[in-house]
Amino acid sequence: MVAIIGDIHGCYFTLVELYKKIIDSYPNIPVYTVGDLVDRGNHSCEVFNFILDNNIIFAPGNHDYMFYHFFKEPQSVFARSWFFNGNESTLESYENRETEMFRHIDVIRTAPLYYDTSDCFISHAGISAQYEKFLPSDYKSNLQMIDPFILNDLRGDRGILWTRDPLLNIGKLQVVGHTTKHEITWVEESDAVYIDTGVFLGNKLSAIIVHENKIIETLEEKAHMDDIIKY
Repeated sequence: MVAIIGDIHGCYFTLVELYKKIIDSYPNIPVYTVGDLVDRGNHSCEVFNFILDNNIIFAPGNHDYMFYHFFKEPQSVFARSWFFNGNESTLESYENRETEMFRHIDVIRTAPLYYDTSDCFISHAGISAQYEKFLPSDYKSNLQMIDPFILNDLRGDRGILWTRDPLLNIGKLQVVGHTTKHEITWVEESDAVYIDTGVFLGNKLSAIIVHENKIIETLEEKAHMDDIIKY
């Protein structure tokens, strides 16, 4: 059994309250997040510290990768894209906190792009259905067959950090964020659940509890205004 939190986007106070709800009901459960820890909201640095301090396991999102590349590979497409994707609030959050910033960047660099757990498959944007035509027929028996496509497509529109394609039915539940929905949304054809519910837009931060590829509970926390409004 695992808990997975949707895209957090710098919404620290909302995250803290949702995390309390999870551990109050499931004290020893492993907690994951589908990434996009930074940008948009006001408290990216605090979010990252909280994730690390509480051993929350994260699959990095495209916003996390843009943040990383801005400082480590400034000529890359990731770095250039960051200017148009809510980077101002992240830079403000890390002002005068250079040590923390580079510590967090190093964590992004080493974080796995996905987690294939016994309960579900967790990533930021998911595995595009476009890969199916390139895969052997038995790929569901060994999902590592998909790895070359994931690594080669990191910068592509159909990649695991960016895709908004219909997702591939990989034979187990995919848990993803990236594509914002008003409510947690399960798509039967791909057996994929979208859990980014637009906290930075003032909606809510959501989480699901999954056991053996079944969603057994959903939890949510309404966006805290201190996370998204500048006073």
